[in-house]
Amino acid sequence: MKTALFDIENWREIGATLSRNKTRTLLTAFGIFWGTAMLAMLLGGEKGLERKLMKNFEGFATNSAVFFANRRTVSYQGFNKGSGWSITFKDIDAIRQLDGVDAVATTNSVGSVTVSAGKHGTSAQVQGADHEYVRVFLPKMFSGRFINESDQVNARKVAVVGKNIADKVFPGRDPVGEFINIAGIYYKVIGVAGQEAEINVGGEKLDDQINIPISTLSRAFNLGDVVGGTMMTAKDGYTPTQLKPRIFRVLRANHPIAPHDDQALFFFDISEQFAMVDKLFSGVNLLALFVGIGTLIAGIIGVGNIMWVIVKERTQEIGIRRAIGAKPLDIVTQILSEGIALTFIAGMAGIIFAVCALAVVQQIAEVSFLIGFGQSISIMAIFMILGMGASIIPSLKAMKIKPIEAINDK
Repeated sequence: MKTALFDIENWREIGATLSRNKTRTLLTAFGIFWGTAMLAMLLGGEKGLERKLMKNFEGFATNSAVFFANRRTVSYQGFNKGSGWSITFKDIDAIRQLDGVDAVATTNSVGSVTVSAGKHGTSAQVQGADHEYVRVFLPKMFSGRFINESDQVNARKVAVVGKNIADKVFPGRDPVGEFINIAGIYYKVIGVAGQEAEINVGGEKLDDQINIPISTLSRAFNLGDVVGGTMMTAKDGYTPTQLKPRIFRVLRANHPIAPHDDQALFFFDISEQFAMVDKLFSGVNLLALFVGIGTLIAGIIGVGNIMWVIVKERTQEIGIRRAIGAKPLDIVTQILSEGIALTFIAGMAGIIFAVCALAVVQQIAEVSFLIGFGQSISIMAIFMILGMGASIIPSLKAMKIKPIEAINDK
């Protein structure tokens, strides 16, 4: 014998019951539809905005910081306020020995120079980088490799060409193994690189740069032992901000900087920005859940109300069914099925609407706002459970209806 849940006639009856009062059913269904759509759009939008913001930092080591020399803000040992100073390779070697420091990457730049290969040429920013650069910035390699320790120690004439520069100077071919003329000096191309991050520390994005060993840059352009920008990562259990005072002590020991002149060194803790973004979107996620679930509950209350009304309107019908042998479980299943059907249809419509709306926004904003399949299933599961819960009390009331009371009901 078929149960009410799998009986096709039962589902036809459910459709007839729900369509008996179309306005009431549509209003209740709209509440569920809008609650589902709102929750899905809020969650999808929140994730999309988070991905968009985190893309700015993509390619950076999360536990990292950037620092470089600023002008003095306090006169000290004969050096006037506003005078400049420079970080040197000696400073970097000392900082690398500090407890808690994982890697220290140094860079220097000579700005835009003319670069060429054969009959193709352009202008590009030339940056010097050391072998630890890849431990902090994490460049995207299209071919070849980045600068290694041997290149740095031996001051080799090798170059990592940005993707955009490679397309201009070496159109239609992989330049790895070929030579590029940089300000009159030939360098062997060892790699083609780019970056995932939207932001860049100092100058152009990696796609529009040419990187050579910083030791080679210092010799070729007579820069001495001066370091321009520095990026560092902290070991597990440390944060860059915790290491900042130790780095300051090293620099003050090597340079005449006033003990209380904290502005003489620019220090930007990228890990704090990651933590800030995480906290921000945790709050946004909670807000999205609060608003969405609030709308959801309003829709579910509507389901409960319509089930109460349906039970009241069908009191005599239910009583007659009981009189001719319908089991209490059949009555409960009938009412639950009507609530579940209404919730499922309206909820699925809400999910589909939200996915379409997010897809349109994604095309306009060029950001991935689509909600995940797992999230969609979770939202529907929550709605189905709440819809079933809202139908339980009316279904239990229907189960308790006695035939004689139903016949006398007006």
